[in-house]
Order: sequence, then structure tokens, then C-alpha cells
Amino acid sequence: MRHRTITIMVIIYIIATSLSSQKSNAFGAEEIAETQRALKGKSTGEKIAFWAEHFVGRPYDPDYLGEYVRKEVIVTDERIDCMYHVFRSVELAMSDTPEGAVEEALNRRFHTKGVIKDSRVLNYSDRFQYGEDMIVSGKWGKDVTSTFGPTAYVGGSRGINKLAILSKKQAIKALGNFNSGDIVFFIKDPKKRQVGEIVGHIGIVKKELNNLYLIHANGQKGKDSGEVKKVPLKEYLHAMNFVGIKITRF
Repeated sequence: MRHRTITIMVIIYIIATSLSSQKSNAFGAEEIAETQRALKGKSTGEKIAFWAEHFVGRPYDPDYLGEYVRKEVIVTDERIDCMYHVFRSVELAMSDTPEGAVEEALNRRFHTKGVIKDSRVLNYSDRFQYGEDMIVSGKWGKDVTSTFGPTAYVGGSRGINKLAILSKKQAIKALGNFNSGDIVFFIKDPKKRQVGEIVGHIGIVKKELNNLYLIHANGQKGKDSGEVKKVPLKEYLHAMNFVGIKITRF
């Protein structure tokens, strides 16, 4: 059993090294399928964190609309923003094949369900455009915010009157409750919101022994800079300009 475990770890390491050497290109279907096979038996959270980390170093997508929406496609791994990063990491983790990941995308990225014809997504107008809608939908994990500690309420928008969140201070206190694969939604100060968005950023947690990391697509729309980064979660929470967070978990 120990030999088998070591062998699996070696396989995953080789695949990870291979994929990380191709940062400037999209992942190939063969590499994705091989990695998905190697990850069988891992928990959903571990798979989500694993795929999230594979995108580290990938250039940020500066398109305000999102390159995947602009091109009306499901997969645009060359450049990614924070929402696409979460989308793709979960979809790859929840499927066993590259084709299965596309089917997951059609089920999860939309309020209803995505429709493809001739390789073109026909109804991206029905997609999740706001992080808060992802939380409410339940398609992106169960809202476990209240299990982390005392919550506080902040004003909502777009039909949401108020939102129960972990304050910045409480989130730091609750670090011991995070697991690999947790999705963190960063909540904007109501005074600083634009176009009604409550969630200003999204990232994925990875737990390594006693260390916690946030893996997120760090960049700014309209500026051709930034990339997916892996940073200590505690440091990010201390430095962030958001008023608090919400967490979902599969």
C-alpha cells in the first residue's frame, strides 16, 4: 500500500511538472485526462485545490467581459480571471474527462444550463456574472460561512438586502477551520461598490500541512498584467481591502 501511494505521488508530481512548464499554453486534453486519472481517490476539496494550483503563473485575462464570454467558448485557459479560475478548477475537479469538465461547465456556470451549438455557447447572457449569485445558487458548494465563527451583516444590493459575512478580523481568527478546496468570496465595502457587485474577488484555498494558501487570479481588468498567484492566506487577509469574506465548500 505504501509503495502504491508513493507511486501515485510520483505520477502526480511528474504531471504537475509537465503542466507547469507549459504556463504560456492551454492545457492539452491528454494532459488533463492523465491528471484526472491520477487524482482519482482524492477528496473533492483536494482535487479543486490541485487544479487551482496548476494555473499558478497563468496570465490574467484583462477583458472586462471575460475572454471565454467574448469568444463564446467554455475553455480559454491561456488567460484567466478570478471567476474563470474558480469555474475551471471546480469543473476539472468534479469530472473524470476533459469532456466531462465541459458538461460540468454547462451545468454550473449558468443560472439554468448552458447551451452549445457548433462549438459556440449560445446563452452566456444566462451565466453567473456576480459572485454572490454563485453562492446563492448552491452550484458552487454549500455556504459554510456561519460554521467558521460569529458573523456580521453588511448591506446588499441587486435584491439582496443584507449578507452574513465573516469580518476581516473574524476571518483571521478562524484560519484553523479552512480546508483545501474551500472557495473564498471577498466582500466589498458597500461604500466602494460599483454596478451593484457585492463580491469583489474570488479565490481557492489550499492546505499544506499546517500552512494555508490562497490561489487566485490576481490582476486588474483593462490592464494587460497580472497572473494566477499562490500566497499565504493569513497575509492576504491581513492586507486585503475587503470588509470580510464568505466561504463555500463541496
